[in-house]
Amino acid sequence: MGLRSLLKEITQKDGVSGFEQELAKTISQHFASLVDDTRTDNLGNLIMLKKGSKGFPRVILCAHMDEIGLIVTKMEKGGFLRFTSLGGFDVRTLPGQKVTVYGRETFEGIIGFNPPHLQTSQERNKSPQMDTLFIDTGLPEEEVEKSIPIGSVAAIQRSFLDLMHQTSAGKAFDDRAGVAVLWQCAGELNKLVHEADVYLVATVQEEVGVRGAVVSAYGLSPDLGVAVDVCHGSIPGAKEHEASELGKGPVVTAGPNIHPGIAERLAAVAKDYHLPCQRDVSPGPTGTDARAIQVSMEGIPTGLLSIPLRYMHTSVELVDLDDVKLSGRLLAYFTAGLDQTMVEELSCL
Repeated sequence: MGLRSLLKEITQKDGVSGFEQELAKTISQHFASLVDDTRTDNLGNLIMLKKGSKGFPRVILCAHMDEIGLIVTKMEKGGFLRFTSLGGFDVRTLPGQKVTVYGRETFEGIIGFNPPHLQTSQERNKSPQMDTLFIDTGLPEEEVEKSIPIGSVAAIQRSFLDLMHQTSAGKAFDDRAGVAVLWQCAGELNKLVHEADVYLVATVQEEVGVRGAVVSAYGLSPDLGVAVDVCHGSIPGAKEHEASELGKGPVVTAGPNIHPGIAERLAAVAKDYHLPCQRDVSPGPTGTDARAIQVSMEGIPTGLLSIPLRYMHTSVELVDLDDVKLSGRLLAYFTAGLDQTMVEELSCL
């Protein structure tokens, strides 16, 4: 299976934060031939070990597999379902979306909203609020009450789209594009000799508080780590310093959440292997798994590698597949170069 086919399959699967179990099984199957051991921890993180020639250092490479979703909070008369978000949806993008509702059975539905014809002039001039939206499955009230209990989750449906050049769009690219980077990295490591034991971790519940990374970093106690996530891709109206170019390669972040030695090492490896690489700065916590890894145990030297992505937290997130492939290669070359001396140098910074 190629990178595009992998990304298509894992983004078409649903895995809302806290409900990633079935998705984890699919991801595990695709990594099985590339790693030496696969397991899940008590929270549901998928931990895949690729053994090194010396078993040292211990490296954790994380990408979260969960996606933002919805959770049912109330049933209105007529069987309409009120909901709130699991993760940070832009409410303006929700009306008219198709969803899969996971009740006692699985149901399809749409997100409804009063049409302009039935709104007041004041309502027409305002963005919709979450409490004005509802899910309509078409089921009668008594059937909804029986089949879709409060607390059922829903995931947005969206087909994978192939666009021009090497770009593709769809749901949950944040951060299944990162999971695809780990897959690419594992494949590249099979061609290289590496001393480190490498733990490739598809984490859970990042979108609701980087919880999976907290648990996995604590449980594995690695010597260093790199989180793989997405960053904002350039579009009209975006400030240049807040967005990165698609097709120009992975993005290496600097800032207090990031160990400077790892950031510089990633950039140096990119230069050595003639890989395109972009830089950005995060002056505070990054909002990624890197935040959790850094402050686990006594503190873990941590880096962040990002894939430029447009339209974050919508159902039409867009990436350049070349950026995903290059990110995987950079991560593999970086990891293959790690040894005890490198870890000792990081601990002195």
